[in-house]
Amino acid sequence: MSVVEARRLLVRYGGNPKPTLEEISFSIPRGSVYALLGRNGAGKSSLVRCLLGQQKPAAGSCFLLGEDVWKNRARLMAKVGVVPEDPDAPPSMTARQLSAFCAKVYPSWDAPSVEARLARFGVPAGTPYGSLSKGQRALVALALSLASSPELLVLDDPTLGLDAVARRAFFEELVGELADRGTTVLLTSHDLAGVESMATRVGMLKGGRLILDEDLETLKGRFRRLRYANEATEDPTNYGQELSDFDAVRVKVRGWGIEAVVSNYGDESFAKFTALEGVMDAEASALSLEEIFLAVVGEPAGKERA
Repeated sequence: MSVVEARRLLVRYGGNPKPTLEEISFSIPRGSVYALLGRNGAGKSSLVRCLLGQQKPAAGSCFLLGEDVWKNRARLMAKVGVVPEDPDAPPSMTARQLSAFCAKVYPSWDAPSVEARLARFGVPAGTPYGSLSKGQRALVALALSLASSPELLVLDDPTLGLDAVARRAFFEELVGELADRGTTVLLTSHDLAGVESMATRVGMLKGGRLILDEDLETLKGRFRRLRYANEATEDPTNYGQELSDFDAVRVKVRGWGIEAVVSNYGDESFAKFTALEGVMDAEASALSLEEIFLAVVGEPAGKERA
């Protein structure tokens, strides 16, 4: 059973004729870490609000643990941990007091785990929340979100604005938690290096649509950067024609030859490509998740001269 499912989701604000989200459908299997990526304004936060029952879509439905989240939000939220982009709490309350307050709401609250995590993070449990740094507040939010042993953990760009030390502590704790429990995670983030270290599946939003939704390893397996010289093509307008079998996303003509990002790489196709007349010194290299993201949702695809 999928822990999260969206069915033909439509979100529109005011009289804007262009929907913020349109025909969004995807599911998150139990135990997976789903990274939802997109540029600012792509609709990530709107989608997260709908999935948590905080916003009713104009059309379509969202399901959490097999139930309509809009109709059953109060009960379902007891099974969800959330770390928002900008964690907030009464500034005068300490992390220890926040934990005691939450214990009255969640029947399975594990207060000792909150204290243990804060100790590992080096965050003082007796300091008022308003006196903590941004990174410390994020780590408090993570400790609190995990204390109820949630079936789903939602992280909405939780490391935005954190320094390198705080980001590393956040992701290391999260990776350890996932190894111990296999918690299902929905994660949005601009920290693509951190995402790549833990995601099992990736979705990418662009222009209000989900343009990509697949396992991370499959995604990385089909994207490559190709570099080569083409001595058979003299007309610059024809550069890149030899890449038709690879579904080129980006093609750049450089002084030394051609550089392309392709989305349909295969070893057999590459072997045939290197045997084409005029193709010289061809090399294929793997791409990071960040490089794939920039190629897919960056500027419009096409040929460029550099």
